Amino acid sequence: MIVKRFYDEKLAQASYLIGCAATGEALVVDANRDVEQYVAAAGAEDLRITHVTETHIHADFVSGSRELAERTGAALYLSDEGGEGWRYAFAGEAGAILLHDGDTFEVGAIRIRAVHTPGHTPEHLTFLVTDGAAADRPIGALTGDFVFVGDVGRPDLLEKAAGVAGTMEDAARALFRSLRRFRSEQPDWLQLWPGHGAGSACGKGIGSIPQSTMGYEALTSWAFQHDDEDTFVR
Repeated sequence: MIVKRFYDEKLAQASYLIGCAATGEALVVDANRDVEQYVAAAGAEDLRITHVTETHIHADFVSGSRELAERTGAALYLSDEGGEGWRYAFAGEAGAILLHDGDTFEVGAIRIRAVHTPGHTPEHLTFLVTDGAAADRPIGALTGDFVFVGDVGRPDLLEKAAGVAGTMEDAARALFRSLRRFRSEQPDWLQLWPGHGAGSACGKGIGSIPQSTMGYEALTSWAFQHDDEDTFVR
């Protein structure tokens, strides 16, 4: 399995290419508008981009996922979670394959499983990545704006930044439940590959190292130290 991270310093935003060396297929997750960088990187590894997806609807940068899918002919996968107000407006026109909690798809020998992790946004998905050529359990999780290094995605941005009144507390409660579920289901050794680094407004205290593990975040991140939902929300 090939994993490449692309990092935009100005946006403190990370996107990823996951490739199967055996079949030459590749997935790009959370592409920004510079789609040629993914095409070039795939070509350098003798890969072709066959799948494109996003963890959630992005408000802090312009997504390149639709453009990349059109440019390469890749299948586009988008979240169908979160309710009517959180559908991708272009999903039908783009012929996107809609994902729900627990859905899976294959990129060569690599299995991707979508996990609904609402909180930062209602439709947010985290993607568990299993290298089927080596193991039958996930090696890593593409967490987007769900879990960062040392922090988690802010649940208050819809209300404070986007002006969607009355969403902050419900989002915080959803985030707490997502964190509890994810922690209970995933092993300590699971690698976490987040969508942002230090400097992003999507978290209040994101660390500067590029990745972490479930066990380390459970031990050190403030967000995993609360067993009571009301205390977490406050």
